[in-house]
Amino acid sequence: MLSGRKGVVTMSKDPLRTKLCDLLGIEFPVVAFTHCKDVAVAVINAGGFAVLGEAMHTPDEIAADIGWIRDRVEGKPFGVDLVLPASVPPSGSIDDLTSKIPESHRKFAAEIKEKYDVPDPKGPVDLHQWGGLNQELARAQLDVLLDERVPVIASGLGSPAFILDAAHERDMLVFGLVGKARQAKRQIEAGVDAVIAQGYDAAGHTGAVGTFSIVAEVAAMAGDTPIIAAGGVTTGRHLAAALCLGASGVWTGTLWLASRESDIDMIIKERLLAATVEDTSYSTSISGMTMRVLDCPWTEEWAKPEAPDVLPAPYQMLLSADYLQGANDNRREDLMTEAAGQGVGFVTSMKPAKQILFDIVEEALDTFEEVVGELS
Repeated sequence: MLSGRKGVVTMSKDPLRTKLCDLLGIEFPVVAFTHCKDVAVAVINAGGFAVLGEAMHTPDEIAADIGWIRDRVEGKPFGVDLVLPASVPPSGSIDDLTSKIPESHRKFAAEIKEKYDVPDPKGPVDLHQWGGLNQELARAQLDVLLDERVPVIASGLGSPAFILDAAHERDMLVFGLVGKARQAKRQIEAGVDAVIAQGYDAAGHTGAVGTFSIVAEVAAMAGDTPIIAAGGVTTGRHLAAALCLGASGVWTGTLWLASRESDIDMIIKERLLAATVEDTSYSTSISGMTMRVLDCPWTEEWAKPEAPDVLPAPYQMLLSADYLQGANDNRREDLMTEAAGQGVGFVTSMKPAKQILFDIVEEALDTFEEVVGELS
């Protein structure tokens, strides 16, 4: 309710106290998606929520990470994100899957490696434990989350509807990430506890619909299901805008990559701090699915007319893995890349995660005051 007082419009309700806050018992409606445990803990203990990406880890590593976080958040809730794509093979070893990559594609990848003098990886390729390789790996990872009764399971790829009963029996919540309204409709009808509506602006795997469009469309059909806005969210103004569109919170990723706690390579942190919106590429050449990353030679070469057609998942990811790890292991700045959204231009300084969260909240409140007047 708004009331006038000497020309000042006063808002009687805290605009940042949303359905998502009530659902999770958090102070601020900001979700940090991160692959770094230290970032997750810092955000959780500062009043936000964090989801740890674990799709690249073994079941034992996932269990250890869950225990590590629990030891440091004093009973506060947290989430874990996996990929659960239905379109990948049911099973199959790395060698079996790699053997199906056409020779034409191997040759093109080798030409890129020669052209840019890409060094070999220094150790085993990390991809071997990626849950997106086959359904058997993804299921083994998922079983750990169910056994550990993680407060929130989030699915970054694929519908999580098939795990709803098992999760809800254990008092766990399930969040699904979508890039299309029809996907959101199916998940809402299935009974997911929150939907992350992710726009084209986002880092990593993302669809083709803009954030403003998809958040408003999904929010209109959501009923009581909280909607979390994702895609390019890096400022308090983004948070305020998302709430006005009907979201109950925001899902943020790029924002935390250059934080002081983040464990990514300093080379990448410096690139992120210098990057603008024009320094990201929307490409299928990394994983076989549309993905937004910092520009690099790999994405540039696959965008050329002479490049072969990109392979479906998981074969394209297997093909790109040698380039990606060779670049990272040898710290070749000219070759390296990282998932980064179009909001990267607002990431301009290296700050503690707690300060990043507080800055977003303060700017969002300032934005609401600019629009409606003094907040009570």
